[in-house]
Amino acid sequence: MNLLARYIIYFMVYSFIGWLIEVSLVFIGEKKFVNRGFLLGPICPIYGFGFIFIILTIGSNTKDLLAVFLKSILICSTLEYFTSLVMEKIFKARWWDYSDKKFNINGRICLEYMLPFGILGTIGLCYIHPFIISLVKLLSSKLTIIIAIILFVLFLIDNIISFKVMSKIKTQIKKEKGDNTVAVKNKVTDWLKNNTIWYRHIINAFPKFEIISKVKKITEVIKVKPKNKDVK
Repeated sequence: MNLLARYIIYFMVYSFIGWLIEVSLVFIGEKKFVNRGFLLGPICPIYGFGFIFIILTIGSNTKDLLAVFLKSILICSTLEYFTSLVMEKIFKARWWDYSDKKFNINGRICLEYMLPFGILGTIGLCYIHPFIISLVKLLSSKLTIIIAIILFVLFLIDNIISFKVMSKIKTQIKKEKGDNTVAVKNKVTDWLKNNTIWYRHIINAFPKFEIISKVKKITEVIKVKPKNKDVK
């Protein structure tokens, strides 16, 4: 139980660090605060899951920095790719697209972002994680479990609320029928902007989301048979 509690704390800590990184990058580029990620709270779970996978896969074997770097790229990129795929299947929208970037795979991941993942994974595992471990060890077993439970409950509540918001967005996407994907996206975007802060949060966090349209065009082929004529 204590081990699970520690990993819940690790997950939340790295999810928060990931959120800080995302918010800082947007603030530097756009000079404004944007609450990044799907959840309403200050966390980006993809960073938490990514780092937990790195910890479980690589562990304390950090002597070979190049191996840590390459494994971090593989783990994080695989997670980002399948997160994009699953979210697209569930909500019929693509929330990020790297198709305009060089060396991308189906627009879901690209080399430009894979390299920073490798660097973050290496720095995190080799230098930050030992410090986090030392801090968590200062807590008593009982306090560790209590903190983990509180964090998990808050995370669960945030997921429930956020999933309801995303489900309504999916309903809105399905409601706006039409072959013109751009027009549907514009209508959904306007709907998001005109609703509560929870919906505006999504459009601010993912301003370049794309509606996925799979309208099949049916072309009717009419075959005209020549009439038979008697030859005399």
